Amino acid sequence: MTITYDEALRASVRRRLAEHRRREVTDPSKRHAAVAIVLVDSEVGEDRVDPAPVDDWIDGRPMEAGLDGRMVGVSGGAAFLLCRRASRLRAHAAQWALPGGRVDEGETVTEAALRELDEEVGIQLPEASVLGLLDDYPTRSGYVITPVVIWGGGRLDIRPAPDEVVAAYRVGLHQLQRDDSPRFVSIPESPRPVVQMPLGNDLIHAPTGAVLLQLRWLCLEGRHDPVDQLEQPVFAWK
Repeated sequence: MTITYDEALRASVRRRLAEHRRREVTDPSKRHAAVAIVLVDSEVGEDRVDPAPVDDWIDGRPMEAGLDGRMVGVSGGAAFLLCRRASRLRAHAAQWALPGGRVDEGETVTEAALRELDEEVGIQLPEASVLGLLDDYPTRSGYVITPVVIWGGGRLDIRPAPDEVVAAYRVGLHQLQRDDSPRFVSIPESPRPVVQMPLGNDLIHAPTGAVLLQLRWLCLEGRHDPVDQLEQPVFAWK
């Protein structure tokens, strides 16, 4: 069942974020980044056609049987924006990601998330649209990520910057509550479980997968479980 995009949802998400005792990570060895979780409206069946061959996107990453890397069958009702990063980027090429990037000197995390949202998908929103922050997530690649939850106020006109984003999708929030989600797997390189969030015909791994899991647990279900100790797959460590 899709989730209705309305004032009741906005108020509920804002309240749960305000009531949450946010976990902050202070690590001078890591750079600070912010990502934008933009809540928008969407229609069932509006999944866009892939603008490039999926083989170019998955960058040689092995796929499980039954998965082909496509983000299909995900739209409908309240949704968030999810991007496929360009395959020619130097870091984390072709991976699924939320709009975001490094926090510049003198910026707040909110300012950085709103700036990156504009630069990557052409959406300009005021600071008043911010509903709150999720927990910090420290990455293996040397960042502390702060997720900023933003109310888009409707459907919005998405205009991906081709140098950074191959495509942007409206993924229904109900997809985060699939019966097969979340998944936790073990790897020999770490004692911590790797988190996977099945969406469409792919698996979203941490850090994005961890952020989306907390979006589900806290903003949709009112759970305050931490996600910062959930592991990333080895391909995301660099």
